[in-house]
Amino acid sequence: MNALSPQSYKGTRDYYPEDKRVQNYIFSVWHKVAMRYGYEEYGAPTLEPLDVYTAKSGQELAGEQTYSFTDRGGRIVAIRPEMTPTISRMVAARRQELAYPARLYSIANFMRYERPQRGREREFWQLNVDIFGSDGVLAEAEILTMADDIMREFGAKDTDYIIRINNRKLINFMMAQYFMLDGVKSQALIKLFDRKNKISDQEFEDQAREIFADNAEEGLQKIKRLLGAKNMADLPEEIKNSSVVNEVQELFTLLERAGIKSQVFDITLMRGLDYYTGMVFEVFDTHPDNARALFGGGRYDGLVGLFGAEQISAVGMAPGGTMMENFLSVHNLTPKSVSTTNAYIAVLGDYQKEANDLATKLRASGLNVEVDINSDKLDKQIKNAVKKQIRFVVFVGDNEVKSGVYNIKNLETTEEQQMNASELVDFLKENK
Repeated sequence: MNALSPQSYKGTRDYYPEDKRVQNYIFSVWHKVAMRYGYEEYGAPTLEPLDVYTAKSGQELAGEQTYSFTDRGGRIVAIRPEMTPTISRMVAARRQELAYPARLYSIANFMRYERPQRGREREFWQLNVDIFGSDGVLAEAEILTMADDIMREFGAKDTDYIIRINNRKLINFMMAQYFMLDGVKSQALIKLFDRKNKISDQEFEDQAREIFADNAEEGLQKIKRLLGAKNMADLPEEIKNSSVVNEVQELFTLLERAGIKSQVFDITLMRGLDYYTGMVFEVFDTHPDNARALFGGGRYDGLVGLFGAEQISAVGMAPGGTMMENFLSVHNLTPKSVSTTNAYIAVLGDYQKEANDLATKLRASGLNVEVDINSDKLDKQIKNAVKKQIRFVVFVGDNEVKSGVYNIKNLETTEEQQMNASELVDFLKENK
């Protein structure tokens, strides 16, 4: 039999301890910011009926990117590719019991069958933050403020990222009243705008011509005018005079009052998922080595009603773990990797019992301690501690057992000190 491959499944990754430390750091920031705004954590199943996604997420996600199969009961199910339909289902199930606005968040893993590339994997982790039961722009401003707060919590500066904002109601008005397109062609143009930064200018123009057909030249001229608008004041008159623009302006006023400086209006931002009904946004990295969308979100008021409940308004966002990891890396914001183990106890000679007794005392004081159990030579024990990125080594041998005074070495500075068990506890706590 051929040997099994040690490689992970294509599009997934293994998280070794040093990788997991970075991931846990990202998760800790997400937890902190979400709870700071009064959001409560929830959990959900990994599997959902496939029709949860086919109903509103769009054909590309539900039909082409889901890992779906028929279970032993004959049900067609899918590994969750996103959380929004799931949390909408959960809110529908408890709609009478929840207090509104309901602020909910989760950190979970998902799977999508798509082409793996930088920042995009088939299995990925993301934060999902949603607020249900608030119709006005205050809910949208809160989600956007949280997005900005997350970036700041990671140490990012205003110039490190841009929050691009648009509104699907404005987009729908633009498609019907400005471009004069029917529903099918409107959806096609929305999808094309959503792919604009992923294809060449020529491909974009060729596909736009197909959508406009006999009115291609006029349509391309309107697109050109639209792309030339750098802010709402530059929009074509037909769009600028719509009532939706006032809603967008109100949102920007709230963000400015909150002290946010990275937001810009982007009429070309579409967000590809079909369920968005109002404000949409994406946070973009400005670093030239990672100039791409980091995460996004928006308003999706119609999703809860698909589950047999009355409509409940909703706004949410979903930062991804790998994209945040790449952002931290290119901006030199990744924290130094340090083991969660506070000390490694090296055993010198036949003093395993005494080393274990010391470890028990240290652990009882809230410290994380590893003890050598292989009777390795001292140099190998120290090499093990170095490989594991454990900062301190405590030696237990004949002198230490007789005197009750332990030698502790800082592997980063090579400095050595002597102290008793009580002093050792205090020292290691201070240097966690």
